[in-house]
Amino acid sequence: MTRPAERWLARGVHPRPQMQRDEWLALDGEWEFAYDDDARWVEPSAVVFDRTIRVPFPPESEASGIHDRGFHPVCWYRKRMRVPRNYLGQDLLLHFGAIDYESRVWVNGRPVIRHRGGHTPFFINITSVLDGSDSLEIVVRAIDDPTDLAKPRGKQDWLAEPHEIWYPRTTGIWQTVWLEPVPHCRIDRISWIPHLEHWEMGLALEFAGRLEPGMTVRARLHHRDQLLADDRYQLTHNLELVRRIAFADPGIDDYRNHLLWSPSHPTLIEAEIELWSGDRRVDSVWSYTALRSFGVHGNRFMLNGRPFYLKMVLDQGYWPHTLMAPPDSAALLRDVELTLALGFNGVRKHQKLEDPRWLFYCDLFGLVVWAEMPSPYRFTTLAVERLVGEFVEAVRRDNSHPCIAAWVPLNESWGVPDLATNPAHRDYVRSLYHLTKTLDPTRPVVGNDGWEHVATDIITIHDYASNPLLLRERYASSESVERVLQRQQPGGRALLLPDFKLTQYPVVLSEFGGIALLSGGERGWGYSRVTNSEEFVTAYEGLLRALHACGGIAGFCYTQLTDTFQEKNGLLTMDREPKGPVERIAAATRGKRKEVAMDVDPEVW
Repeated sequence: MTRPAERWLARGVHPRPQMQRDEWLALDGEWEFAYDDDARWVEPSAVVFDRTIRVPFPPESEASGIHDRGFHPVCWYRKRMRVPRNYLGQDLLLHFGAIDYESRVWVNGRPVIRHRGGHTPFFINITSVLDGSDSLEIVVRAIDDPTDLAKPRGKQDWLAEPHEIWYPRTTGIWQTVWLEPVPHCRIDRISWIPHLEHWEMGLALEFAGRLEPGMTVRARLHHRDQLLADDRYQLTHNLELVRRIAFADPGIDDYRNHLLWSPSHPTLIEAEIELWSGDRRVDSVWSYTALRSFGVHGNRFMLNGRPFYLKMVLDQGYWPHTLMAPPDSAALLRDVELTLALGFNGVRKHQKLEDPRWLFYCDLFGLVVWAEMPSPYRFTTLAVERLVGEFVEAVRRDNSHPCIAAWVPLNESWGVPDLATNPAHRDYVRSLYHLTKTLDPTRPVVGNDGWEHVATDIITIHDYASNPLLLRERYASSESVERVLQRQQPGGRALLLPDFKLTQYPVVLSEFGGIALLSGGERGWGYSRVTNSEEFVTAYEGLLRALHACGGIAGFCYTQLTDTFQEKNGLLTMDREPKGPVERIAAATRGKRKEVAMDVDPEVW
């Protein structure tokens, strides 16, 4: 694996990697903190801040300095500081990466914003509140009912102690808080949409502030030292611009073109977007994109118009001392590097919307990602409203990342427990599928991962059979897979509901394995158990050898990358230590697929 230049790696420190300005200030570090279990305080002036917390680590974590995993439905934060003098005279944006779950923010004693959704970012222009002063007081009230099953909570447990497949809760601020000085008239949002069939890149810009007559946008795209485009666009009074940027058509050998992004060649295109008023540059942002396409064709998953065999790993995104919050950007980079070192070409990020810096590293190093919405566990009108609202924000946040290959709004019928018998539940899954296709028509969508499919582009199966011969028997051919779909139920649930019309779909074994290494009386669980490293690697090699001999599936996702608290079924410990020789694990993951005759390009297969 070639390591990118340091200037690229440095870009991964920015909390919003695909829209960077040179000036920004992280507010992470010590904040004042207080619990408000009885919700008795409604205004900042009444709060008694009696301790400090290290932001952005949740109070349940050791790294926060609080390390209290009890039930605390309301908590408060306060930060007092001086704004850098060079920030004054511009608009000042206050950004929050993620606050779980509902939040209200005051700045200098004035309420400025409310937000609902524990995994998505929000910001507020605080310029008018400062009124020219450099004195800044930020107060945050976070509401996160630990027992509420009708909100998107992913793997956060609702019981006092983690049980089965659920883990410690995350309350309040768990991603970076930061300030950004910006021009009064500025670029507000960038969206990239590749159109590989035409060798074009779609660019959508949104603006904030009052546009001046005659303003223009300059978009410069380049790959290394090669200038790909240098375009100017005239703006009208509308606060939005949509254009297509054309690249030179490489001809018949397009899939080998050096501009295409893939795991074997993760080519990124740098972009400088500037807003001009006459000969005066008003705003400038750095961004990046990539030219690639994802899709399905018949029974194959497609990358850049060619069959691409998915070799993914399930990644829960937890760390022992910081929980859902990554320790730092280096930890996110390390997870991507380890995933590649273990031989995988993709990740199914499970029940979590990960920090955007992790997506940046996946873009940079070439890991495809299945992006999955954290689930609620009840079906109510409120639960539907909450999930839809946050999922729309998630797609809007992440849809420009080249690495994202598929969207997964629901998993294993969580939040739709009566999917097989209740028409409203089935209509909900269908509506999520079509909503996602409306928001992003460029990627496949899995309506409900694992079983009980009613609307999907890919049929996914969760099968934790520990016998390699059984896996090979089930998925050896299209005929054997059809028998599994029609007659067998590996997860104990029907894979296809009666009103789902089975034609030709790619089939992906999106959960399997789960081998736990438990030795010396160690406690924990997995879907099968071994007692030493050699047994562990041998069992893994057997499962992967079986799958690589199967021609009936378009890919797999092994459970899982790391141990996660009581689950001991990772290829790595929770501290990211390999449980066996990395070279052997990687060789088993990659496989050779000699038993399967496929008329495809060997590089992408």
